[in-house]
Order: sequence, then structure tokens, then C-alpha cells
Amino acid sequence: MAYKEFANIYDELIYEDINYDKVADKIINICRKNKLKFEDYLDLACGTGNVSINVAKYFKTVYAVDLSDDMLNVAFDKFKKNKIKAKVICQDMCELSLNKRFDLITSVLDSTNYITEDEDLLDYFSSVYEHLKENGIFIFDINSYYKLSTVLGNNIYTYSSEEIFYTWENSFEDDVLNMFLTFFVKTENELYKKFEEEHFERAYKESYIEDILKKCNFRIINKFSGYSDEEVNENSERILYIVSK
Repeated sequence: MAYKEFANIYDELIYEDINYDKVADKIINICRKNKLKFEDYLDLACGTGNVSINVAKYFKTVYAVDLSDDMLNVAFDKFKKNKIKAKVICQDMCELSLNKRFDLITSVLDSTNYITEDEDLLDYFSSVYEHLKENGIFIFDINSYYKLSTVLGNNIYTYSSEEIFYTWENSFEDDVLNMFLTFFVKTENELYKKFEEEHFERAYKESYIEDILKKCNFRIINKFSGYSDEEVNENSERILYIVSK
């Protein structure tokens, strides 16, 4: 997973499917309900910064971390445009090393599913725990096992607009969803540029995620079906976790 040229068209493709205001409102409401101090905030796998920007305005200090320089460049421009002071850092969230602790850490929109190895998942949760203040909160979500194995697994999708056409071919094997995307993007001279991206997401059972969280000494406060107030059920496609140090 590289998000190379994809970073330049990410917002156009994803924005229609994700209500970033709703995501941010849910996060802030959770913080208020748990009487969190609105001081230091870290967003992991921040992408182009759509969630970071909406949450950042409530905090005094903001850090945004992603593994893709291309994504971070877009995020940096957004922070600057919105006059938000944020430290934008290229780093692997499984090897987090910021020498700072935070009241709130988020990692949303299935970033956790991109961690496909058991050891890396353990390192990831352990790193987050070490970067939280006492009683700090970690909010993250995962695409559910049901969504990756059944809804997306072994299916083909297409998308078409005046500027972009792409095909999205999925295969699901050994709890990992392989997503192969082929893009055709219109250039300034009206020709189409082709590029390809390959992404992998691991399907995690809730019980496994929760076992690892407990091994890392997290306390599970709550979980929801996506960014609603509904309880998780067998058809939930996204599971939102709220955990505390």
C-alpha cells in the first residue's frame, strides 16, 4: 500500500462515501462524555487530513502522522489553508516514536485493517498505549470481518466520472482482502493517465482485537456500529472502539 498518485485523487473518490463531519462530531462527543482534557491530539494514518482538521480545532496541540509523504503533503496544505498549526510527521504507526503523550489519539477509517501481521498489530497498540497520557483515550475503527469477507470479498467494482475511471478487483483469502485498483485519470491535455494501486486489509474478529487490547493494558470503554449510537451486530460493517489507558 503506497498511496502514490492515489493521494491526488483520494478526496474526490472517498469524500462522497464518508461524512467527515459526522465522524468528527462523534469523536468530540465521546471526548466530552469522558471528560477528556482538550490539550494534545494525535491522528494516526491521517491521510489527507479530513478528520484531523475537524477534530484539531478543539485542541491546543495537534500532531498528524502518516506513512505516505504524498498524503501528508495534501494534509499539510489543508492545515495551512485552515490556519491550523499542526506537526505533520511521516512515520510508521507500528513504530511510533514522538517523545510526547496525548490526551486523544485517533486512527480512523479502517487504518488498523492495513496492519496484516500479528506482531505489528501488537506493536501498534503498544506504541499507542505508551503515547497516551494517564486516562487518555484512543479511538479507532475497523472494517468488520463480515464486511471484508462477505461485502467486499471476491467482488469487482467500477467508478466513472468525467475526470476518473477505475476498476476495483477484490480477492479474499486467509483473512486478508487483496484490493487491486486500476485508475484512468484525465490530464490537462485531455488524455488519460493510467496507474495501479494494490492494497491489503486484514479481517479481524472482534475477540482477537479485544484480546490484543487487553494484553496492552487498554481498558475498553465502549464500541459502536460505525459512527452511530447503535450496538455492534452481525451485519455491522464498521466497528468503532473507544479504549482508555
